[in-house]
Amino acid sequence: MAKDLTTGREGKTLFLYVLPMLGSMLFQQLYNIADTLVAGKFLGADALASVGNSYEITLIFLAFGGGMNMGSGIIIGQLFGAKDHVKVKTAITTSYISVIALSIVLTIFGVLACDWMLNAISTPAHLFHLSETYLDIYIYGLIFLFLYNVSTGIFAALGDTKTPFYFLLFSSTLNIILDIAFVVLLDMGISGLAWATFLCQGLSAILAMTSLFRKLKDITRQVKAPIFSGKILKKIISVAIPSMCQQSFVSIGNIMVQSIINSFGGAVMAGYAAAIKLNGVSISLISTTGNGAAAFAAQNIGAKKFDRVLNVRRAALKILSIISVSMCIIYSVFGNKLLTLFIDSSEIEVIKVGVSFLRMVSPFYAVVMFKSVTDAVMRGAGDSRPFMYSTLLDLFLRALLSFVFSSFFGYIGIWLSWPFGWTAGTLLAFYFYNYGKWRKLLNE
Repeated sequence: MAKDLTTGREGKTLFLYVLPMLGSMLFQQLYNIADTLVAGKFLGADALASVGNSYEITLIFLAFGGGMNMGSGIIIGQLFGAKDHVKVKTAITTSYISVIALSIVLTIFGVLACDWMLNAISTPAHLFHLSETYLDIYIYGLIFLFLYNVSTGIFAALGDTKTPFYFLLFSSTLNIILDIAFVVLLDMGISGLAWATFLCQGLSAILAMTSLFRKLKDITRQVKAPIFSGKILKKIISVAIPSMCQQSFVSIGNIMVQSIINSFGGAVMAGYAAAIKLNGVSISLISTTGNGAAAFAAQNIGAKKFDRVLNVRRAALKILSIISVSMCIIYSVFGNKLLTLFIDSSEIEVIKVGVSFLRMVSPFYAVVMFKSVTDAVMRGAGDSRPFMYSTLLDLFLRALLSFVFSSFFGYIGIWLSWPFGWTAGTLLAFYFYNYGKWRKLLNE
């Protein structure tokens, strides 16, 4: 059911809107973590390190899917807030046509460049075949990944965050079952993990698209609309490209960091692979709430209700304060126990590496919180460039300082770079929030 976010109490409306998104995110993380968990528990440290190693490359492709998710979601949200249902329908079909074309191009590139990408991050020779096997199969499923990403962005733009949650609940549970079945029962090794992900992504995409087009009939009241619009695509791209660049910078920065981590050997690689999954849960909780605030802002900006945008920013900060403090405490106190979900308790050195990362970065989740909400308002206004610039600064500093600090402090120096990058990116986001396009729009 589509939901109008331009009415009702901002705090309560945002919380009820974001709650299913957070549930979806947790199951999405469970979806991602399942591969790491099964690899570490049933296939060993080398498989765990290989999945983590390949994951950094998959983030490059996710950047494009995430960019289209954001671009489509923001533009459709603004049109829906303005009650222009004909253009809403055209924007949805335009998004799907565009993302199918994009996924085909990237799949071809990924298949051809797989070995090159693994060599670029200095993948150890004994892990190369495992990483290549996992990555190749993952790339084959990009079209499903992209279609599902765009579908969730459209659902969110229409105010419906419950439907994607139900799909993820089903597909995440199925993914865990298939991971265990393919690896433990059928002895398919690391390829079993990849095929399980492929099948579940395909099922999620088909279910999401089918449900969305059924809902679309009710929203548009059977109105006829063009299936493609170059003008709308241009608007989507204007939001999507900065987001793609931003997320690509994240991926490239992470790959540069991964190459430094790889130089410290398998134990550090495996410890980081497990810890970064747990860190990803916290960052995703924060960014998901930010995405919800951005969709909320988009609808209200489309309706020209700017006071509600300011109120929802404050409400989002309250929600994220609870999340960031809670995750910091959990990781600082129970990090070693959580890491044993992925790693056998006998792997003392691997667990030590993971704990050191979590305790170093988790106190700074509060910094990420402020950046996420500040970026959300600007993205809701259709201005994604500040998001790109601030993240570029974050990643540049993180990659540079990882190289510098690691030469003095070993792998601990890599962890030290995270707080510096996050803080610099947040300060730049504040500058754009106070003096950029959003502020001019507010003062009109």
